[in-house]
Amino acid sequence: MGVHVVDHPLAEHLLLSLRDVATAPALFRALTKRLTTVLMVEATKDIPAEDSAVMTPLEAASGKLLEDPIVAVPILRAGLGMLDAVVDLFPRVRVGYLGLQRDEATFQPSEYYANLPRMDDAYTFVLDPMLATGGSASAAVGQVKKHGARWVRMVCIVCAPEGIKVLEGAHPEIDIFTAAVDRGLNSSAYIVPGLGDFGDRLFGTEPQ
Repeated sequence: MGVHVVDHPLAEHLLLSLRDVATAPALFRALTKRLTTVLMVEATKDIPAEDSAVMTPLEAASGKLLEDPIVAVPILRAGLGMLDAVVDLFPRVRVGYLGLQRDEATFQPSEYYANLPRMDDAYTFVLDPMLATGGSASAAVGQVKKHGARWVRMVCIVCAPEGIKVLEGAHPEIDIFTAAVDRGLNSSAYIVPGLGDFGDRLFGTEPQ
C-alpha cells in the first residue's frame, strides 16, 4: 500500500479554495471536479497502454491506447461530486454505486445501496472525498473485491491518518491518491482541518 499525495501547485490551489468556508455550493462542485481531474491524472499515469495507430487528416500517427476498461465507484452521496471528472476523462468508464451511511454514534458504516458493474477485467477506482475513520472506505473496497475487482485504487480529496491506518490494515495492497493528509480526527470523527461535511457543502444542504 502507498499513500500518494499529489504534489502540484494547482492541486494545492484548488484544495485551499475547497477548504474555504465562504465557498458556495456551485463553486464547491466546480472545484471538486477540477481537483478530481488532477488526482485522476496522477492515479492513472501507470496504467498499461497498448501500441495503436490512427489516421490524422495528413498521415498515420502512432501512439498508445489504454488496454483495459476503467471502473469508477463513488461512495454515495459525497463521492458523486468526483464522478463527473472521471466520466469526462474516460467516456467509456463503467460506473458503479455504493451507498454507505455512517452511524453518528458508533461511526461505523452500514450499506444501504449497491449497484456494481463487471470489474474482473478492469482497473477500479473507489471515489470518496473524505477518508476519515476508514470504515466506509474499507467496506467499499471489500465490496468491490467481493464483486470481482482484481485491481483497486482509492481516490480521495483529503485523508486522516486514522483512516489510512484502518484501510491499510484491512486492505494492505490498496494505493491511495489524495490532495492532502490532514492532522487527524476530532471527537465527532470529522477530519481537521478538513473541509467540513463534504456532502452538505456539495449539495447545499448545510444547516442554516
